[in-house]
Amino acid sequence: MIPQIIIAYATEGTTDMGFLKSVIKRTFEEVALEYLQELEIVDPIHISKFGGSIEEKALHYASQAVDNGATILCFHVDADDRNDETAFKYLIFPAFDAIKKEKTAVCKNLVAIVPVQMTEAWMLADKELLKRQLGTKKNDEELGINKNPEDFSDPKNIIESAIRIAREHLTKRRRRKLTISELYQPIGQTIKLNKLDTLPSYQKFKEAVRDAFKQLNYLY
Repeated sequence: MIPQIIIAYATEGTTDMGFLKSVIKRTFEEVALEYLQELEIVDPIHISKFGGSIEEKALHYASQAVDNGATILCFHVDADDRNDETAFKYLIFPAFDAIKKEKTAVCKNLVAIVPVQMTEAWMLADKELLKRQLGTKKNDEELGINKNPEDFSDPKNIIESAIRIAREHLTKRRRRKLTISELYQPIGQTIKLNKLDTLPSYQKFKEAVRDAFKQLNYLY
């Protein structure tokens, strides 16, 4: 029987969930194929947002992961900065330390997801896909997306602006209101992983996926 990998994931925001679910699953599948491992990656289980300190959140998520039968926990925070140093120092490392020190049954096979600046930067990695979703033939410069995705200080605002620019030429009859919330899931499902691979923050996530497999003795 093909071994199953069950992954739980916790996100900073509810909109991130739609994008990251598919990206997480597809990345685990791609890494497994790198090593010719025949594994079934079950649809990741989302753990509802929890209040409290970063340590309290982490312990709750790790406990819920075990309760859901997961052997890997992906923990997402946005860097909200031009690099991920502060996010790792003050969020990821304290969260993971709390989990590793916990004596009760919690998931200790941990994968950090820390986009620079925020998740929406990853959505900008495949600009051709974004333009298809917007239904526009305007170029990157016209849409204001003609920069490295992680160079935008507010990529969410950039996408929202691109939506407005892409649709401003349409007649009122054809101009159905499109919001960024409608883009997370379809982009997450179809974005080319080799486009994401151009972003250092995604590369770091992918390396953490390899480490998670190693902890399960699937990679050597």
